[in-house]
Amino acid sequence: MPLQATATPGPTLLKPQDHTLILIDFQSQMAFATHSIDAATLRNHAALVSRAAAGFGVSTILTTVAEKSFSGPMFSEITEAFAGQAMLDRTSMNTWEDAAVIARVNAIGKPRIVLAGLWTSVCIVGPALSALAQGFEVYVIADACGDVSAEAHERAMQRMVQAGARPMTAVQYLLELQRDWARGETYDMTTGIARRFGGAYGLGIDYARAMFGAHEG
Repeated sequence: MPLQATATPGPTLLKPQDHTLILIDFQSQMAFATHSIDAATLRNHAALVSRAAAGFGVSTILTTVAEKSFSGPMFSEITEAFAGQAMLDRTSMNTWEDAAVIARVNAIGKPRIVLAGLWTSVCIVGPALSALAQGFEVYVIADACGDVSAEAHERAMQRMVQAGARPMTAVQYLLELQRDWARGETYDMTTGIARRFGGAYGLGIDYARAMFGAHEG
C-alpha cells in the first residue's frame, strides 16, 4: 500500500512553546578571540535569534561566565530583546553543570533545548552533550555560535551532530517558528525581524514590497 501524505508538520520541527532557548556567553572577552565568524555577523545573528525568541514568547535562559571578573557584559543586542531579564552568571564552562541554570531548565520543563553562544567547542559542546545524555532533544544554531578558528567550530559541530544534536541557522530558527505566512498575528513581527537582521533576505523583502507591493501571505 503506498504511503499517504498528510498536510501536517514533521515532529522534529520546532514550535515556540516546545523548547527552551539558552543563550550562552555572548560576551566581549569571548568575542575578541572568535575567528570562525566575523563579529558583526555574529552580533546580527544573535540579535535575530533573540528578537525571534522574545517575539514568539520562547522560554529563554541568558547565561554568562565570570561576567564581572573577566568576560564582560552580554551583547546589548540580546539584553535589549529581553529587557529586565536576569542573567545567570556561572563559574563552570559547561552551562549544564551550573545548579542555577539547571533549576531554571527544570522549572521551565520543556523537552527540547536550543543552544547558541561562544565558544562552540567548549561552552556549546558541554551543555549539548550533557543534555543529550539526559534524554533532551538538542538543537544548535550554528551561525549564532563561534570559536577561535573555523576548524574548532566545525569539529565541535560535527561532534554534536554525531551525538544526536540537530544543527540549524538563525534565519531558519525565525522562519521555523513562523512556518506559515497565514499566521497573521506574528506576520509583521517576523518580516520586521527579517528586514532588520536577515541580511540579503531582508533586503529582498524590502525590494519586493517597494517595487511590486509583494506580500508573503
